[in-house]
Amino acid sequence: MRSIESWLPWETAEPERTGTRLRLRHHTSYDYGAPRFLSPQIIRLRPAPHGSAQILSYALTVRPEQHGLKWHQDPAGNHVARVTFQGPVTRFEVATEIGLALRPVNPFDFLLDPEVAAWPFHYPAPLELELAAFRRLDTLDSHLATLIAAISCDESPTIGALADLARLIQSRVAYRVRPEPGVQTPGETLTRASGSCRDSAWLLVHLLRYLGFAARFVSGYLVEMNAGIAGDTPAADTLALHAWAEAYLPGAGWIGLDATSGLLTGEGHIPLAATANPESAAPVTGTTEAGTAAFKVDMSVTRLGIAESSGQGRRRQPGN
Repeated sequence: MRSIESWLPWETAEPERTGTRLRLRHHTSYDYGAPRFLSPQIIRLRPAPHGSAQILSYALTVRPEQHGLKWHQDPAGNHVARVTFQGPVTRFEVATEIGLALRPVNPFDFLLDPEVAAWPFHYPAPLELELAAFRRLDTLDSHLATLIAAISCDESPTIGALADLARLIQSRVAYRVRPEPGVQTPGETLTRASGSCRDSAWLLVHLLRYLGFAARFVSGYLVEMNAGIAGDTPAADTLALHAWAEAYLPGAGWIGLDATSGLLTGEGHIPLAATANPESAAPVTGTTEAGTAAFKVDMSVTRLGIAESSGQGRRRQPGN
């Protein structure tokens, strides 16, 4: 067993300033039933630096024990672990444990550059090249073209326009759990009028790009907390893998938009990878020899007391 523990980005603040402290646990296993050769496996399960949650601790465990693991950053700056194996394996396991603190976040707490306060707008010339990957347009699907044609491009406040687009996708696409791998095309999602969170997020990314915004796909965790009020939703604290879109606005940076809820992202959105394409943001990618595999995922969130969380403010260097 090999455990990789990250450094902490800042010293732990006093408990009353850090908000609700949580422990997230995520375990994924692939049982092949017989020895199987695996290609290098790419793991994207470490919190991205632009998230609002305060990361107190992080550990990644990979089994079987006979493996090599190296951390690097991809072109978008996401933390990526590359795992290699010395021979065939019958079972592959990935487990993460994250200690973090959540505090309420105002999603509108930013200042836009005056030049982009109203939409439509043009990005300044120096940014156009830097944002090129997030503005690339695929062939326009007829269903997406119909949707775009119905959107008014009259001048309006930029933030209001973004919020309206997130609500538009939320109203047009019914959420459903879709265990099949991959992401639907925008045309498929609009035709079926349903999709997973990643399908809605990818549709919103396309819509944003065609309307002039630089946009990217984000995979991460969604933490939803029960407020302790009768009838509150969810009935218990929950943790799930999730996906959303982000649009870049000069002066504010990347602004998260959740097409599943129709809202801007909040403190419960924990980004893991933000990329130009969904394929580069998948939690675990890699190939294996042909054959079947039993796939299982377990996730949990636990509220921590002050004593259990204290003393975690020491800085650590990443291991390999």
